[in-house]
Amino acid sequence: MTTLYGIPNCDTVKKARTWLAAHGKAYVFHDFKKQGVPPDRLAQWVEIAGWESLLNRKGSTWRKLAADEQLAVHDSASAQALMLAQPSIIRRPVVQWGDGGADAGVNGDVSVGFNPQMWEKRA
Repeated sequence: MTTLYGIPNCDTVKKARTWLAAHGKAYVFHDFKKQGVPPDRLAQWVEIAGWESLLNRKGSTWRKLAADEQLAVHDSASAQALMLAQPSIIRRPVVQWGDGGADAGVNGDVSVGFNPQMWEKRA
């Protein structure tokens, strides 16, 4: 089963959910606000996609951080700590394609952000 991670009121997540429904792709939605960020999954995403691509430095959550908090994010560990503390700072959606099992990350079956052209290859 595909799992879409994000925040329900995020416009990009809404577009992604609409796209998945339109393409008949079954998925489970994991709400960062209600369910938090699974630390083991976050570590897996960082390994696959890199912490720089997961950390949304263009969003309002990043802009609201104090300068010293922004400067404190300089490596994978500091980025992951911030993403666990403030899930809204994760670029959305994160999609664990397929069954979402332990082998999904090993196969690199994770995407960050909504890219309809790339998603077409998965439909």
